[in-house]
Amino acid sequence: ADLVISHRPWDYHPDHRYVGVLVQDAAFMVTVPYFCPDIPRLKKNPVFMYSSDGFQKPYPFRPDVVVAVDNVFDQKLKAVAQLVSQSLEGGAGGSPERAAKVPPADPPELRIEYLRPAWSRRQSSEANKYRTELINIYGEEVGKQVKFAESFELCEYGSRPNKTMLLKLFPIEASIPVADKNK
Repeated sequence: ADLVISHRPWDYHPDHRYVGVLVQDAAFMVTVPYFCPDIPRLKKNPVFMYSSDGFQKPYPFRPDVVVAVDNVFDQKLKAVAQLVSQSLEGGAGGSPERAAKVPPADPPELRIEYLRPAWSRRQSSEANKYRTELINIYGEEVGKQVKFAESFELCEYGSRPNKTMLLKLFPIEASIPVADKNK
């Protein structure tokens, strides 16, 4: 793997917190020879990053990468719709009432449209929160037009990428909204 993205270890949900800690531990251990003798160690440590969150302690999320996802937003909704227990049944916040409101699996477009309002709010909120960063990355004209964004923070463990490496992992040109690519 070149890139591993996880929750920060300060999330509200125990599963998310523990995964965050496990990922930090793995960021070191994947390069240790003979730690797991039946699997060869990685010769190159991946870049480990955290997905955004709103938690303030022990410190607020600080993005190292902000990416426009306008071009792939529908693709993301299709992927999220596949995580039925988390996105449609509500995960830890689920209930029989919530599950009863979920559209049937066929046709799949119904579930995607059911998810669209919540995910539109989430990703547009992220774009608005990091608008300055989007303008710095894409330029003022494009940065102001980005509707949906995702942001990521580098984990202090694992590879420490420079700007060139980050651009390989997050190709900015590929995420410019389609209407602006022709300019």
